[in-house]
Amino acid sequence: MWVAGVDGCPAGWIAVFMHRDGLHPPVLRIAKHLADIVDAPERPEIVAVDMPIGLPEWTQGSGRRPEQLIRPLLGARQSSVFAIPSRCAVHAEDYDAACTLAAGTSDPPRKVSKQGFNIFPKIREIDALLRARPALVPRIVEVHPELAFWSMNGGQPLHEPKKVKSRPYAPGLALRRKLLALAGMPRDLIDTATPRGAAEDDLLDALAGLAVALDMARGGGRSFPDPPDRDAHGLPVAIWTLSPQVPMSISLPITRADIEQAHARIAPHIRRTPVWTLPQAFGHDGPVSLKLEFLQHAGSFKSRGAFNTLLSKPVPAAGVAAASGGNHGAAVAYAAKQLGLKARIFVPEISSPAKVAVIRSHGAEVVIGGARYADAQGACDQYVAASGALRVHPFDADTTMAGQGTVGLEWEQDGPALDTVLVAVGGGGLVSGIASWWAGRVKVVGVEPEGSRALHAALQAGKPVDVDVDSVAADSLGARNTGDLVYSICSRTVDHVALVTDAAIRDAQSQLWRDWRIATEPGGAAALAALTSGAYRPKPGERIGVLLCGANVELSKLDEVVRSVA
Repeated sequence: MWVAGVDGCPAGWIAVFMHRDGLHPPVLRIAKHLADIVDAPERPEIVAVDMPIGLPEWTQGSGRRPEQLIRPLLGARQSSVFAIPSRCAVHAEDYDAACTLAAGTSDPPRKVSKQGFNIFPKIREIDALLRARPALVPRIVEVHPELAFWSMNGGQPLHEPKKVKSRPYAPGLALRRKLLALAGMPRDLIDTATPRGAAEDDLLDALAGLAVALDMARGGGRSFPDPPDRDAHGLPVAIWTLSPQVPMSISLPITRADIEQAHARIAPHIRRTPVWTLPQAFGHDGPVSLKLEFLQHAGSFKSRGAFNTLLSKPVPAAGVAAASGGNHGAAVAYAAKQLGLKARIFVPEISSPAKVAVIRSHGAEVVIGGARYADAQGACDQYVAASGALRVHPFDADTTMAGQGTVGLEWEQDGPALDTVLVAVGGGGLVSGIASWWAGRVKVVGVEPEGSRALHAALQAGKPVDVDVDSVAADSLGARNTGDLVYSICSRTVDHVALVTDAAIRDAQSQLWRDWRIATEPGGAAALAALTSGAYRPKPGERIGVLLCGANVELSKLDEVVRSVA
């Protein structure tokens, strides 16, 4: 059984055909007429089209009942939920005449928007097709993409618009791609080039309709209203979306099983760090759950990924090598020492002396050079190529991510149920692992310094991009580029990235020391800074998790921070 999602476009109609059971590859096609889609070789049994079906003879209030029902669901950023006027107004080919007819057949009198008038020809086309061929009525259903995205988003309005001032808005498009991936759309289909004659958002809207059509083909679907109304010609008047109980179908490079296996592998070598839940704290009226990962061996979560990599892969005689701003190097050095392996760690000149001292204390050879992390990574790569040593990547590697994801596994097992977790992002290995564990079940928000925003930039650009790095937390959150694997996971699982100022990070460090006697480095306090500064504003009573992820701070520097904030 084939189904299709359809949207109007400048060339006519854009349609994406998919077999319900995945027995054939999807088909993307531009058609001049809607009948060409209905009668295509695939003969789709359900065609979900973003266009009004069923026209009123008279309107009471703000349009048909479907529009009135869905507008409140979409929040402040309702997207083109036009008030569809009477049939006679839709069939007027002159704008002034359409306004006159619409006003005369509505209570209170309403004219027609220019945007609404521009789609009247396509409304007339589908109306004529269904009236001429009644057998098509059960096959063609009306959808609204933003209502479909609302369903994919757990029944919550989207926080990013699709367009700003009638132009495509990259963060909004990226969010909709992520939701489509979570709803089971193939990633290569989501990322395919838009065919000539259609816009980027036309393709995404057609895919949203396809998601609804697939759900309906499998026995799901939900209509507004339920049951549908009928117009004077017997055509259904309802907007369809995904049924609330449809589970998100998430296919990720790192699975929950991978993380469970990683935890079993590394459990004898790591600390199961505690979870501390406060009923109210940091200005929030709801519970705040702190995962105290700064108590981990070597002072950060990085030990998890280091142990998982070294225990998963054969280590050559040359030992292991890693590039690091400090914490990853300390973790690899510690893991190598515990497993009896040689380690060489490459660090940039900006690395904290305290972190370099920790690396050396675990018996690793330290090579200092280059102004930034990327320079150290380049030197490490050259050494690996020459020596054959095993490179332990700090973030963009599956074994690293699966190891870091064990933080989420323990948090879920040991702590309370959560609505949202805030996770600091450097290269993105930690947030990728945690988001892979909680994908589709808990909202994961990344937190980056304003001066070091590799993941934020990648999600905006729709791909990994290089960024400049200048932040107080650069030694731990200073990656210039997330890498492909991090992006492929976070683009589908991370709700968004909150940006925090260096001042907010210092203030969070100071609060942790002043009120709780927790000494943490800037990167370790970044996630909390999103909460205390308002960069992330939770809803009343929202159950928030905050990861405190690193403790490798020079006490003299912490003293300076506390004095400056005080």
